[in-house]
Amino acid sequence: MDLVLSELRDILEARKESSPETSYVASLYSKGIDKILEKLGEEATETILAAKNYENSGAEVKIQRKKEVVNEAADLWFHSMVMLSYLDINHDEVLQVLKQRSGVSGHEEKAGRTLD
Repeated sequence: MDLVLSELRDILEARKESSPETSYVASLYSKGIDKILEKLGEEATETILAAKNYENSGAEVKIQRKKEVVNEAADLWFHSMVMLSYLDINHDEVLQVLKQRSGVSGHEEKAGRTLD
């Protein structure tokens, strides 16, 4: 999985040199952080709605609804990676935090957070 994220990071970095007219990512970069965050929020909302639709659907449409959840979650991850790239934050830092949290109670982890 990390290989996929690393390849995506490399592509996103390369798009910093691309033309906004020919690259969706470059067009987001050119519009700045507010546009990137707006798109990230839009994707988060779409993911939430897809998950609610999946949960509330009958067996006959669950397969299609599952595809919607997966596709929306992929869009959310993608746009999270765009945000990280724009801010020059490597996704490996996020993965390291997740690794550190592994095996730790969520309540304990959250109580122990500090802004270093």
